[in-house]
Formats: sequence, structure tokens, C-alpha cells
Amino acid sequence: MKLVTAAQMRELEQAAVAAGTPLDELMEQAALAVAQEAWMSLGVVEGRRILVLVGPGNNGGDGLVAARHLTEWGADVAVYMLATRIGDTHLDLVAEAGVPVFVAADDAGFVSLREALEGAEMVIDALLGIGRSRPIEGTLAGVLRHLHAARGRSMPPKIIAVDLPTGVDADSGRADPLAVMADMTVTFGLAKVGLYTLPGSEYAGQVQVVDIGLPKDAVAAVPLDLINSAWVKERLPKRPKASNKGAFGRVLVVAGSAHYVGAARLAAEACYRAGAGLVTIACPATVQAMLAPAIPEATWLPLDDDAGAISGRATGQIIDALASYDVLLIGPGVSQRRGVPDAVARVLAAVPASVRSCVIDADALNALARTPQWQHRLATPAILTPHPGEMARLLGATVAEVQNDRLNIAMKAAADWRQIVVLKGAHTVIAAPDGRAAISPHANPLLATAGTGDVLAGAIAGLLAQGMAPFEAAACGVYLHGLAAEDLGEELGDRGMLASDLLPSLPRAMRTVLRGKPSRGGQMPFGLGDISALAGLGGAAGIADSGS
Repeated sequence: MKLVTAAQMRELEQAAVAAGTPLDELMEQAALAVAQEAWMSLGVVEGRRILVLVGPGNNGGDGLVAARHLTEWGADVAVYMLATRIGDTHLDLVAEAGVPVFVAADDAGFVSLREALEGAEMVIDALLGIGRSRPIEGTLAGVLRHLHAARGRSMPPKIIAVDLPTGVDADSGRADPLAVMADMTVTFGLAKVGLYTLPGSEYAGQVQVVDIGLPKDAVAAVPLDLINSAWVKERLPKRPKASNKGAFGRVLVVAGSAHYVGAARLAAEACYRAGAGLVTIACPATVQAMLAPAIPEATWLPLDDDAGAISGRATGQIIDALASYDVLLIGPGVSQRRGVPDAVARVLAAVPASVRSCVIDADALNALARTPQWQHRLATPAILTPHPGEMARLLGATVAEVQNDRLNIAMKAAADWRQIVVLKGAHTVIAAPDGRAAISPHANPLLATAGTGDVLAGAIAGLLAQGMAPFEAAACGVYLHGLAAEDLGEELGDRGMLASDLLPSLPRAMRTVLRGKPSRGGQMPFGLGDISALAGLGGAAGIADSGS
């Protein structure tokens, strides 16, 4: 599923109008979908009290059209406008339908607003949308303070945001302190980047993406994807029955040290769980002796040992072995002991052309950050998997600078370094040098524990080994890793998962992507679009794939 910035969405709307779709028709389709979602959320719409908050732009127009439909279906609707709308036919139609309309400028002390909120079972936020960023102040701030107060009562109204919750930035996800905390966001045409970037994703609630008839060729040209199950299913490698381990690739995992023994096991087993045919662990000999019983499926390359870390002499051993492997994964747990960063840099500068790609993770990234002009010394295409701290070291920036602009930071780094970048964290970003990028829908506190990054690096390497292109392998690995954690969250809640718990969950996540996840009764559950169709509503509201 594609994601867009506010500017890209305006261009797509202009393309739709140029192709012959009037703007009013786009608005009608969008607003009808909002009304339908309100109906389905309430269950029964007749007699239910709904307040529509209307801003001055097109987002407010969407709200007015939704108010008209809900009134026609029997809802008890009131409209509260931020400012007077002169010559608006949609407002005229609402008034003709007998809907009470209040204007903030005429509502001293927000008395009418408080009364309307007091009895409302649902509030539709059609104040700003993506129209433009503006500071939350003045009358708008007053309206939102009263909405926040209503949300604090014992039986608060449900809130549906139109296109984007007011106060959330469409491109960055940054949220004003008074931003609307929606239960659902009905977004039009394509989802906006800010809906899948923290903190915006926390304000959006459930995201429903509505098809409003944008030109398909223009949509296909959008370079940013939200990864979902359908996207991953199209790209996962086939598994022919007449196969052997050689058909699924060979991975050399350079990982582990005396202080981080488990990292090698997590990364190597994740390679296997993702489908690699053969995995060899290259680690200090003392680590191999401790780790071998824990992963009997692995083969081993014991390395010269310097007090439990890779010695300088190990560099030649690794380089000599690489000719026999399709993929190199280097970094998990190798430590930053004296001599290790230099050894890592020397290996990465000497990877033979027979190795299709490298996954560079953890301490190998820290080694690069200490290597001048490292981006010019990589011998083969690579996938870099930094967390924000590692990314900051690679860029010579602060963690705050990285986190404040994750998408653009990752995309610029990928272009500058000419490598795939996986910027880990809530809603992980995957960026390619050619301008493509993808965002994970997952933001899961279960993944905030030691070792989960080692599992992700191994999953990506395992997919690479099976012949996937680097960008696709990275994005699919990220999605499956997040989906495995979500599945575990159904049992564990939001805490207590170990990184090793992800390992058996990875193949289950792949099965879910490939075959779907049955409900308890063994049948696939209805989606909202199905319910719309059953209700005779035409199923205008699409469903954003949550990955679960």
C-alpha cells in the first residue's frame, strides 16, 4: 500500500481532476466513506447524536457532506464550524436538511460547543486534515480543549478524524499537545506518512484508507510503500518441492564474542527460520565451544581468538571462507574491543563479487562509524541495519536529529551511501539509493528488548540467501519480524517477550502472510468492506492492512 506526503497527495488530486474527475465528486466519495464508517462504528445510526467539527478548507467540506448523509440516514447531527463559510453549497444543503449549525465566532465562551459535546456519542473531526500546517492557537485551541475535556468523561464520544487528526503533521507525524486523539482516521486515496510515524500513529487510531478514484498510473509511481501482507506475499521466494539446501542459499554469519555469545545464535537461527539452506557461524573459538550445543543445525568457522573476541588474524580466515557463501551477515555481538573494528572494516573491503550482498549490523556499524570514508570502501552491495544511536554515529548527528525526521534521514543516507538503509525503531524505515522507501506498520514495545535486532538481521540475511533483491529482502524481513512480535503479543501482552521467542514465530508469520490467519471458527473474519456491502452501502471504505 502506498504512502504519500501532503504535497504528493495534492498532486494526485490534481491529476484526478485533470483526468476528468471533478473535485466535488472526489469530496462526495470521501465524505460518503466517512459517514459509512460512522454508521458502522455506532452500529445503528438512527437517533444517534453526532457532532461534526468543521474547519474552513476542503476538510471541512468533507465534514459537511458527511453530516448531510448521516442526517439523511436518521442521525441526530449538529455542525460546529471554526469560521463562517461563505457561498458553500454543502453548508446550504446541511442547513436545508434542518441540521443545527453553530459558528465559533458567535459562541461566546463556547457554550454551544459544550452543550453539543455533552450529548454527543460521536465526534467527526473535519477541522484541518492535510490542508496546511498551522499552530494550534486561538479559537481552534479552545475548540480542541473542550474536545479533550469531553474525552475525559466516563462515557466519552468516539472520534473519527477526516483524512488526518487535527494537530498531526501529515509528513512527519509530529503532534501538537492539543492534537486530536482519534479512535479511527478515515484517510482518502492513500495513507499519509504521518499516520505511520510516531507519535502520529498513536493519534490516528485505526486507519481506514478509502479509494476515491485517483489515477492508477500516478499512484503506482509513488515511491513510498506501507508494507503489508499482500506486498510481502508477492515477493516472498518460492519453495519448490524438488529442492535441496543449496537451492536456498548459504550464509556466513560473523558474530559473537565472550560478552555477547547469544547474538551469534539469534542471528544464525533467524537465517534458518527465514528459509536459508545452510548457515555457518564464524566466531572466536572459545565462543564456538560455548554455543555449539545451542544450535546444532549450524556449521562452524572457529576464528583466531583474542580473549573472546575476533583477533586481527581472523580477518584472513573470514575472507578466505567467503568465496563459498552467497551472503555475509556481520556484526551482531562482535564487540568493540581493540582490533575488532579494524578487522571488520578490512573484511568488508575485501568481500568477493561472488557474495551477492552483505547485512551489516550492530558492532559492524560502529566499526564503520570509526572508519574514514567507509562508504567508499564497501566491496559489495550492503544492507545497513542501524538503530537510532548507530545511525547517529554513522551520520555524526544526534539521536534526536535522527528521530525527528526518520524517513528523510534514512532516504538521504541511502542515496549518499548508495546502500540499503534499515532505520530500526517503531515504524522501521527501509530506504534504497534509487529513492524507493517503505515503512513498517508495526510499532510494538515487545521488540524493545535485547537481541531482537540480531533476529532481524538474520531474517534479512536468510531471505537474501534465497535470491531476493536487497530492498525487498530488507522490507520483507522487517515486516515478518514485526508480525511475529504481534502474534506473540496476543499471548503475552506488551511485555515479557525474549528475542529467542521470535525465532519459531518467524515461520508462523510467513505462513500467515502466505495463507491468511483463520479466525477461531476456522473461517476468515469479515472486514469492514464486507459489512458495508451487506448493509447495502457499496463497501466504499477500504481497510488498511494492520499486519495481524
